[in-house]
This record gives sequence, C-alpha cells and structure tokens, in this order.
Amino acid sequence: MQYADTLLLDDVSTDPVALDRFCLEVRPRAMRMALLETGGNTHLAADFVQDSLVKLVSSYRHKPADEWAPLFYSILRNRITDWHRRKKIEKVFDFFFASDEDDEGTSAAWESLADPAPGPDHQVGNMQLAGRIADAITQLSARQREAFLLREMEGLSIADTAVAMHVSEGSVKTHHLRALTRLRELLQSDNPFTGGISS
Repeated sequence: MQYADTLLLDDVSTDPVALDRFCLEVRPRAMRMALLETGGNTHLAADFVQDSLVKLVSSYRHKPADEWAPLFYSILRNRITDWHRRKKIEKVFDFFFASDEDDEGTSAAWESLADPAPGPDHQVGNMQLAGRIADAITQLSARQREAFLLREMEGLSIADTAVAMHVSEGSVKTHHLRALTRLRELLQSDNPFTGGISS
C-alpha cells in the first residue's frame, strides 16, 4: 500500500489494516474536493490531503472507525479555510473556465464527476453539464458550497457533516437546502435541468 509507511505510525491500537484502507479509499475523494477548493492546484491539494491524513492518523488513530470520516474532513476543511484566509482568495474554481491545456490534469479531475456514458456524444453532453454545474457551484456561498460537497459528493450524513463543518445539524440542513435551491435556480436559468440534484 502506497501510503502505509507514510501514514501509519508505531503503536497504533486500532486496526492498522482498517485505518490504512480508510486512508487509501478516502484520498481520491478528498483530492477531488481539495481540487475544487484550490482552483485545480494539484500539488497544493495533494499537500492538504496528505497533511490531513497524517494529522488524522497521528492524533485520532484511537478513535472508532465511524468517526474517521468526519474528523478527517474537519481537518481538511481547516487546512483549506486557513489557506483561503491567508491568500484572501476572492474566487475559486477558476480552472473550470480555463482551457484543457492550461491546467494539465484538472479536466480529468472534473471529468470524474460526470457520469460515464457509452458514446462520445453522451460524453460531450456530460462534460457540458459538468461545466454548468461547476459554474453554478462557484456562485454558492462558502457554507452552502461546503455543505453541498460534503453531503452530495462525499455522502456524509447530516451528523458527520455537522462535525466536519463545526456547526449544528440544523445549520447543515439549512445550508444544504439553500445550496440545492440556489443550484436548481442557476441551472434552470441556464439550461433546464432537473436531474442529479434532489432535496
């Protein structure tokens, strides 16, 4: 396993195989989220994800396995939030509007969000839809975007999302609902679209 030597420390009381498996499985999903939040900066996103995994293993390896996901995403969120604050970035996801040649690997990361299709025409349609969704996501507030990504893309429960965001479950529900409502409005004003986003 590629990250076992880097992440797993000595004297780990929890199941090291389960922890290593969690790290390996969560990394690509976390990378996708970090790429979205860092404007497609693959090196920075990889650093954030790796640092967060190391922090999880070093500080929370004794926690029950069902707590790893919210703890990890909470750590990752803090890393990204700190970076945004330091750099005072006013707009993220600029890479969605760049050409494929501008950011090598960026388009591939976003393509993974679109459903696979049997033919090139369907693939083009998926990518056009993905671009419209990406554009709409950039227009959400930071809290709405985070709730949407954690709930819809990462599949975290309301409770786990609340832990990751450091807010109440009621706040998660509110931000998530507002995100869905706003995305639906934005997508319908662009091109009518009702699939893929449900309340």
